[in-house]
Amino acid sequence: MPEITASLVKQLREQTGAGMMDCKRALTEVGGSIDSAIDWLRKKGLAAAAKKAGRVASEGLIAVSTSDLVGAVVEVNSETDFVARNEEFQKFAQNLANLAIKVNGDLDNLKGSEFPGTGATVAEASVAMVGRIGENIVLRRSCALGVEAGVVASYTHNSVGEGLGKIGVLVGLESSGDPKVLDKLGRKIAMHVCAARPESIDRDGLDPSLLQRERDILVEQAKNSGKSPDIIDKMVEGRLRKFYEEVVLGEQIYVIDGENKVEKVIEVASKEINAPIRVSGFMRFELGEGIEKPGKIVSGQVASQPRSGDEA
Repeated sequence: MPEITASLVKQLREQTGAGMMDCKRALTEVGGSIDSAIDWLRKKGLAAAAKKAGRVASEGLIAVSTSDLVGAVVEVNSETDFVARNEEFQKFAQNLANLAIKVNGDLDNLKGSEFPGTGATVAEASVAMVGRIGENIVLRRSCALGVEAGVVASYTHNSVGEGLGKIGVLVGLESSGDPKVLDKLGRKIAMHVCAARPESIDRDGLDPSLLQRERDILVEQAKNSGKSPDIIDKMVEGRLRKFYEEVVLGEQIYVIDGENKVEKVIEVASKEINAPIRVSGFMRFELGEGIEKPGKIVSGQVASQPRSGDEA
């Protein structure tokens, strides 16, 4: 029979939420197989988390936290929106955002960090939370953003508490200006990012493949017009300018005033505080984006199961 090592017991605990002695006994009973041990614990009613781990978790919360010159944003998923309104779950998510700052947003390091007041890792605390909440819970992603001088401002949309909501945004502003003024501006720009969903800070930051795909589409559209090649080139460049205005932060119309471009707003603010201001990066997390959700039965048929940001 294979040796029942401490690491094997730990792995089983993380997957099931069962006690250490129960995990050791399960592994001993089944000859060291993790999968068989999970089944053994489930049959005994001791695996609080295992039977929930496979269920789709697409609800939950986005949590943001800022400290000095750094900010972090995390996504913590649950199966239902009801759990997102649970005070314990909310505190759990906020603690994770605070911890994410300390590990520079690295997801693996975050999972291995000690969860406050428990003596357990974040991964272990997550499993324990599953047992208490009764739903699958997933720490899905984590990122951090920092500046050398200035502020990292944040905004949460559909907020359910301080730094908690359905969409979380961080914006880094590099500047030697008044931090209070910068934070106010940064929060407004974060609100803009939330609503306008830019792809990059400037044109140079755009994904080349995204730009090329758009150009190819515009060229084909222009060719269908029957115009001469020189007119087609002008048509494509004109439409590309419109594309930039849709996806480049600096060239978007500022949603706060509906008139000026974001780059103009920043230029005016720089003059007012007598110090240059530069957007160094932004991150936007929207709850559940990209997660395939269970289909619904419609008309007798089963429907199929179905951005972070930019940093310079």
